[in-house]
Amino acid sequence: MSSDLEVAIAAAAAGAAVVRSKYGTVVARHDKSPTDFATDADLAAERAILEVIQGARPEDAVLGEEYGASGDADASRRWMVDPLCGTLNFAAGTPLFSVNVALQVSGTATVAAIADPVSEEIFWTDGETARVRRDGSDLALVPSADSLLVDVNLDPITDGGFLGSRLLADPGLRAVFGQRVLSTTLAVAWVAAGRRTAYVTDGNLRDSVHFTAGLALCRAAGCVVTDLCGGPLYDGPGVIAAADEKTHAILLELIAPHLPD
Repeated sequence: MSSDLEVAIAAAAAGAAVVRSKYGTVVARHDKSPTDFATDADLAAERAILEVIQGARPEDAVLGEEYGASGDADASRRWMVDPLCGTLNFAAGTPLFSVNVALQVSGTATVAAIADPVSEEIFWTDGETARVRRDGSDLALVPSADSLLVDVNLDPITDGGFLGSRLLADPGLRAVFGQRVLSTTLAVAWVAAGRRTAYVTDGNLRDSVHFTAGLALCRAAGCVVTDLCGGPLYDGPGVIAAADEKTHAILLELIAPHLPD
């Protein structure tokens, strides 16, 4: 594996193979909170991903969802690993989850891969282009607003409020868009792929193992990606990832009344 992109794709594929092999089986749960847990699939998938990354890039640091940080804390190169985004879906037998791998160099995501273990697709970016690998072929990702489907994150990740529930109850949103809640950042990759019109979440997402890969993919695909106020990504709260400028402008207007003063 000569390139960072190849490492990212191989790592995501290794994690996805583990998740796929365990999907639909009985797996042990490891509670994090009353409504959040990891499973043996999360842990095994992260180990498989780490084996690929550490074997190919032993000098790099890693931040994983389950096993935390490893390597030199001051390293300029750091891999962000979410081995199973959508654990509750996975455990409930709902086929909506992903494996996310991204490389940050000096804090900027340079390559990323998002694997869907069920469809066996791998969405990837080298930082400039965005593609999906399907049945051995790499196809360009083309964002599209045609579906009019907007995914809203319902996980309350902001202490000062909960944008998701307020936004979903807004009749203005319902009048323009169909609302969806996948409860996995696979939905972010779907914006890049033209399967969703937009994705909205609140929270501080800088250095997030959940979102770094998907947002890098969206930006490379040409989506409009900003904070909830329309500013640069990570400058303010949350994220709007929209297929085009028109959708982004509509969402900014709809979201503004629900933001704290």
